[in-house]
Amino acid sequence: MDLFSPVALGDVELANRVAMAPLTRMRSGRAGVPGDLVVDYYAQRASLGLIVTEGTYPHIEGKAFVGQPGLVTDEQVEGWRRVADAVHARGGRLFAQVMHGGRVTHPDVNGGHRVVAPSALAIDGAGHTEKGKQPYPVPHALTTDEVRATVQDFVRAAQRAVEAGLDGVEIHGANGYLLHEFLSPTSNVRDDEYGGSPENRARVVVEVVTAVAEAIGPGRVGLRISPEHDIQDVLETDRDDVLATYGTLLDRLRPLGLAYLSVLHREPAGDLVQELRRRFDGPLMVNSGFGSVTTRDEAVALVDSAHADVVAVGRAVIANPDLVERWAGQHPENEPRAHLFYAPGAEGYTDYPALRAG
Repeated sequence: MDLFSPVALGDVELANRVAMAPLTRMRSGRAGVPGDLVVDYYAQRASLGLIVTEGTYPHIEGKAFVGQPGLVTDEQVEGWRRVADAVHARGGRLFAQVMHGGRVTHPDVNGGHRVVAPSALAIDGAGHTEKGKQPYPVPHALTTDEVRATVQDFVRAAQRAVEAGLDGVEIHGANGYLLHEFLSPTSNVRDDEYGGSPENRARVVVEVVTAVAEAIGPGRVGLRISPEHDIQDVLETDRDDVLATYGTLLDRLRPLGLAYLSVLHREPAGDLVQELRRRFDGPLMVNSGFGSVTTRDEAVALVDSAHADVVAVGRAVIANPDLVERWAGQHPENEPRAHLFYAPGAEGYTDYPALRAG
């Protein structure tokens, strides 16, 4: 196998092993409805083996960014239907990332709703809101019943993604958002069945993924994790605890036969990621993280050495809609314009030149 060869992830056949990583772009307006610009953006990138969308919120409380799209309302579903139709018309495959922001939000982002988390611990820092940068508030610690209701929010969002015609969903258990907050002992200090031991901290992620798999089929479900990423005050600095927590999680999920596990880690070929791959025993997607740009050489080597089945790529895909063609032919790449990543409008979003005009 090589980076440009086909691969099956669960029920979905990919033309190549380059995936578009989920990338926050904040261009779906206050109502969270993907519009013409978002349709064009994803359709431009349909030659990638798999597109994983930006994080979509399953409940308005979990909206983490101004301009973030959702999978809650009928209008949002119709917007995603247009995206899916456009991607499929060009032969692409598309998974929606379902993401609850947890404590990484503010009432001036999520429409005046509560900010929720496993525990009433605020992030030390400030986030962008409709009224400028503001400190993160102390969140409401979800009750046991509210945790169970949140599981069902993920299920409904996944069902809506499939209803909209997408090929599947990726559950976001990474990067300091709600599910990752449950996994870490620094952000989860609960003393009920969802806190304390590694088994308890992994419980809600197991419940979410299992319930979603039962609802839409395990071959349409992926999970993204980022052990040891240490972001947004979700710290995982004890390797033994990390192995116990994520090992337990994957042992519990292994029998489901999920489409894939996506791991964001600075050392995708290292011992931790490869041990988690063994515990999962299914297709592995890797992403070497925010710290360095994923290059063609790195992606090729990860697949050639059998350290991964698929490589998720971020900034190079933002700047190069036709990245697979460029990498396959070893053509030059456009440079990303980082100052426009979160700007409104088409500039820095849909205006990067293609290798071939037309």
